[in-house]
Amino acid sequence: MEKRIYLCLAHMSGREQDFIKEAFDTNWVVPLGPNVNGFEADLEAFVGQNKHVVALSSGTAAVHLALLACGVGPGDEVLVQNFTFCASSNPVTYLGATPVFVDSEAQSWNMDPVLLEEAIRDRIAKTGRKPKAIIPVYLYGMPARIDEIMAVAERYGIPVIEDAAEGFGSRFDGRVCGTFGQYGVLSFNGNKMITTSGGGALICPDVESKRRIMFYATQARESYPYYQHEVIGYNYRMSNICAGIGRGQMTVIDEHIAHHKHLCSLYGKLLAGVGGVALHENPSARYDSNYWLVTLTLDPALRVKGEERAYEAVVQGAVGGAAGVTHAASSAHTDSEPNRNVEAMRMALDAAGIESRPLWKPMHLQPVYRNSPAYVNGVSESLFRRGLCLPAGPCVTDEDAAYIVENIKSCIL
Repeated sequence: MEKRIYLCLAHMSGREQDFIKEAFDTNWVVPLGPNVNGFEADLEAFVGQNKHVVALSSGTAAVHLALLACGVGPGDEVLVQNFTFCASSNPVTYLGATPVFVDSEAQSWNMDPVLLEEAIRDRIAKTGRKPKAIIPVYLYGMPARIDEIMAVAERYGIPVIEDAAEGFGSRFDGRVCGTFGQYGVLSFNGNKMITTSGGGALICPDVESKRRIMFYATQARESYPYYQHEVIGYNYRMSNICAGIGRGQMTVIDEHIAHHKHLCSLYGKLLAGVGGVALHENPSARYDSNYWLVTLTLDPALRVKGEERAYEAVVQGAVGGAAGVTHAASSAHTDSEPNRNVEAMRMALDAAGIESRPLWKPMHLQPVYRNSPAYVNGVSESLFRRGLCLPAGPCVTDEDAAYIVENIKSCIL
């Protein structure tokens, strides 16, 4: 079987089995235990800022509990970055609230602070109430203009939940992303900077907030000798087995981040002088992306081999994988899709054994959110039409990067 280069696959440190074996040997095969405590302590040491961390079953669960802690409920509105994965916005709807989408600025590709303030003012004018929370995202690991976002949030007294699911280890002005707002969300899915196979965590501001999150994450049980529940809780705590994987992964997190940064730099050198292809890199020295995925854009005027065959066939399954079942597509097209040269490039790379993926489709273009308010400026839609993600994980070698770029160059007419 020919080698296939994937976007980002987990790479084990060798220590994971030791922690897992210890869990089995001591019979801690439950959603609590020494590995959970140890993993949380490792995370707290890594993020710093005197923050406290709760290990959870997923990053989505972390978003959900952060919203709950911010008092979000039915009829409320939450300002969410428009250019992101659905896990940033879906938990808003779990609570009966409405996501209000805010578009990006062109430098970081993340939430536009100016448009954010316009959205806040307009929502207050239209509804008579201010939104209950703000969720900026660190897209593909790139820091947002979080200092400006925080300044806007503080002017209106709105808590910020940083979605750092893709940005674990990224920094802005030297400070770890996820530690600026009231809460910070992390993900340890199988394709993230480190993995627990599946899982996430919530960065909390203090011990009391951590206790409250843990209470809701373990079914909100009252302290009686029998099961007494006075509020709705959730089964969101991370298992001791998964946390054991996480503890092993924390021993190589610095190596993983360094490798992702190295690959982005290498891609930049290999693509230098290639017209019509622009690599997305740190806008200035204030930004320190982990480069979870390396991303680039193709000029719409760039001609790529095979454009005439783009979107001819209906894709079977989901590009990039869906870790489960997807609905069969009824058409090769939707009302908004990447340009033909981007799809032709993706198809050519796929034929060469290279996984690539379009950028996230903006939330305001998703059918499920067609009725949600959105404040857009065209940035995210333009990037979606022009952008592509390249492999950047710990398993991608320098030789792989050279092979990928060689294939990109060979596709350009």
